[in-house]
Amino acid sequence: MNAFTGFAFDNSYARDLEGFYVPWTGAKVPAPTLLRLNRPLAVELGLDADALEGEAGAAIFSGAESPEGATPLAMAYAGHQFGGFSPQLGDGRALLIGEVIDRNGHRRDIHLKGSGRTPFSRGGDGKAVLGPVLREYLIGEAMYALGIPTTRALAAVTTGEAVERDGYQPGAVLARVAASHLRVGTFQFFAARGETDKVRQLADYAIARHYPDIADRDDRYIELLRRVRDAQAALVAKWVGVGFVHGVMNTDNMTISGETIDYGPCAFIDSYDPKAVFSSIDQLGRYAYGNQPSIAQWNLARFAETLLELINPADTDDAIRQATNEINAFPGHYQSAWLDVMRAKLGLARELPDDINLANDLHTAMEGQNVDFTKLFRAMSGVARGNAAPAQALFDDPAGFDEWRGRYDLRLAQEEIGSTARAAAMDRANPLYIPRNHKVEEALQAALQNDMAPFDRLLAVLSDPFSEQDGCGDYAEPAPADFGRYKTFCGT
Repeated sequence: MNAFTGFAFDNSYARDLEGFYVPWTGAKVPAPTLLRLNRPLAVELGLDADALEGEAGAAIFSGAESPEGATPLAMAYAGHQFGGFSPQLGDGRALLIGEVIDRNGHRRDIHLKGSGRTPFSRGGDGKAVLGPVLREYLIGEAMYALGIPTTRALAAVTTGEAVERDGYQPGAVLARVAASHLRVGTFQFFAARGETDKVRQLADYAIARHYPDIADRDDRYIELLRRVRDAQAALVAKWVGVGFVHGVMNTDNMTISGETIDYGPCAFIDSYDPKAVFSSIDQLGRYAYGNQPSIAQWNLARFAETLLELINPADTDDAIRQATNEINAFPGHYQSAWLDVMRAKLGLARELPDDINLANDLHTAMEGQNVDFTKLFRAMSGVARGNAAPAQALFDDPAGFDEWRGRYDLRLAQEEIGSTARAAAMDRANPLYIPRNHKVEEALQAALQNDMAPFDRLLAVLSDPFSEQDGCGDYAEPAPADFGRYKTFCGT
């Protein structure tokens, strides 16, 4: 069999949205080498993992060769970046090579990141380097295991060339999979040009692909806004629930599907701090941990602006009123989603009115106490069993926590589920292992020295984050004191 015929492509974006992209091919590279293949994901996509393990996979996932049936293209989009609008961004170093229908009947994009210059490169080299590629591979797979909607890594390929990034680093390409790569910025690209017919075409495509049950509704465009709003509210609530900081929540990094995309300067908090910022370029804290819900709402307002002429073409004021009402409803939807996350983490099956205050007050008790966020919530199952000492020991001064715990005990008394079943459910909601920043850096630095063992070990631990694993105690610990203040970079 031809090495490049193992993809059953059905490329709806290329077929249905001509004018929304530029057909393009990846750059030839000196020595593409498949570094890692996500075999379970390949099988889920209906691909021949064995055939992709060798030179064929390296050529395809570097972008140097296109498999039969592929229609590689660079997608057009715009975006607000740190609040400033860029009318033309697009896939400057990426290609959508095509779509497949996976074994569960879901349409999935296969997309390359770092495959060379495109017409959207804006003077960049279009390439990626090994560290950021492996970071996205690692964090994306960790988020998937945590139950958070996300793009996923299918493969990592080295290119055999040195790429200039703060010196020279090994070139690499990430092959990733997503429900789609439609972004708020995709809509902004055409709305900014006054191309309402294309915005409508894009909206109809997005509805058919992601929310087909509303396709025949007269109010489908305002309902699309609602669906994207609710998907993003649920997504960000899950981020916050595990201490994740995306780091670059630009509108071109917000998907219509509600998946997490683009793990550039991302990180996880150790000590609870709503102001936590890790990105080297976020000097004003726009995308700080605690700001993520409000930024999501701001981004959704930008999405709503692109839909106004579709919501009510005859009455702009009415369209603005409808859209504004939906955007103003975001905080309530987010709070409901976050409270669902917190109830699960605290072992609360019933929904009582004061639960929001109980959850918020625990966070207040954590502030300024150097409390490890992940360890505290993992210890909460012990608190629910009556053993509060491990949780209490995480606080510099446990007085505030002790006061809160008295209220928590009273709240648990209103539950009907037994303590054993409750504790087990809490351990399924509170991970023991997250991608600790120092462990991520340890894995990436080793990989740059041609040692993939720490990466593979960390990836294996993170694939089962809720179960205690023998010999992995150090993966559940925060960074040592000498690790210093963590700083991340976009890796572009």
